[in-house]
Amino acid sequence: MKTEITEIRAREILDSRGNPTVEATVILKDGTAAAASVPSGASTGKYEATELRDTENPRYFRMGVEHAVENVTRRIAPALIGISATEQSRADSLMIALDGAYNKSNLGANAILSVSLATAKAAAASLGIPLYRYLGGALATRLPIPMMNVLNGGAHATNNVDIQEFMIVPVGADSFADGVRMCAEVYHALKNLLRSAGKETGVGDEGGFAPSLGTDEEAIEWLIRAIEKAGYRAGEDLMISLDIAASEWKEEDGYILKKSGKKYTADALCDFYLGLRKKYPILSIEDGMGEEDAYGWRRLTELLGGNTMLVGDDLFVTNRARLAEGIREGYGNAILIKPNQIGTLTETAATVALAKEHGYRVILSHRSGETGDTLIADLAVALGADYIKSGAPARAERTEKYNRLMKIESEIFGASYGV
Repeated sequence: MKTEITEIRAREILDSRGNPTVEATVILKDGTAAAASVPSGASTGKYEATELRDTENPRYFRMGVEHAVENVTRRIAPALIGISATEQSRADSLMIALDGAYNKSNLGANAILSVSLATAKAAAASLGIPLYRYLGGALATRLPIPMMNVLNGGAHATNNVDIQEFMIVPVGADSFADGVRMCAEVYHALKNLLRSAGKETGVGDEGGFAPSLGTDEEAIEWLIRAIEKAGYRAGEDLMISLDIAASEWKEEDGYILKKSGKKYTADALCDFYLGLRKKYPILSIEDGMGEEDAYGWRRLTELLGGNTMLVGDDLFVTNRARLAEGIREGYGNAILIKPNQIGTLTETAATVALAKEHGYRVILSHRSGETGDTLIADLAVALGADYIKSGAPARAERTEKYNRLMKIESEIFGASYGV
């Protein structure tokens, strides 16, 4: 069988923050070789699968992944050699069983995911099929809408802005390529406006600008000015999305914003978001409440769920069981999908299927510590995601995902589509 796995290699590489991560290469009987690498988050959910780090080894300030690499070559490889790379579910199930822990803490989700993704890439390459087509089938023809993080705060920047991400979403675009162009134009308009006002135009982890501002609300106003400066209409051509990352603010008796020191109860935070939604063209609010704040999520969904996407990231962590609980309890109406939160391609797809079954919007997402791997672009098309987050239209590890999607779009609809 030409797709039989004959060898699996792994090595330590650097992500976009200069921290180590795992890259695995799966080699097949016909000589096909495919590599995949795993990103890493800065603000991570409590319930994410375990990212294995060499905490006892001082190299890379105890952030090395040599142990995870060794787990790929010495434990995972022997278990998978001999099976076909086309048996994705079998390969993933074998690795899950080999690890044995609910959070993949023995082998490490970073070790497991690198092999899971490389297996899919190798199978597609061996069969001569684009990855999105291999994973999604003949009906995988839907392109997601980009959500571009153009202004950073929170854990993604060293400024005084508490909200983590301020994104622009080209809802009025005629194609994915058209949406990328619109966002890039707004991004450059924002840079020029900030520079003219004497504001910093250095960028955060995801390529967005990171100026210090008077209030978080002022950041939204800068985005609206940039949209208009670029010749578009806020609320019609482009809308705004926020990633609050409220788990970073959660304290025992409420929420304390790390940079401004402001304090909120769950009800007061709901009122704050409601005020923003009434005043500004906000499409979605991600992680508006802490990952364990059941009351806050239920209340927020009651107040805003009818006209706003309420996205669970830390809340759901791409975990089917946690999403099922959220559906039962009425938490949010959309889910962020990050494969490294759960650890295998099979589990990622199962979570997306459940979300779609219950009418939750699906957003494929990068991490703040990214690599040049573009797999999530193909995966967004394969799974029929509604949106994709891959940062600003800047920094190669971000733009490569958008560039890949524009290429996919031209393959599906023709080279001149959207031009």
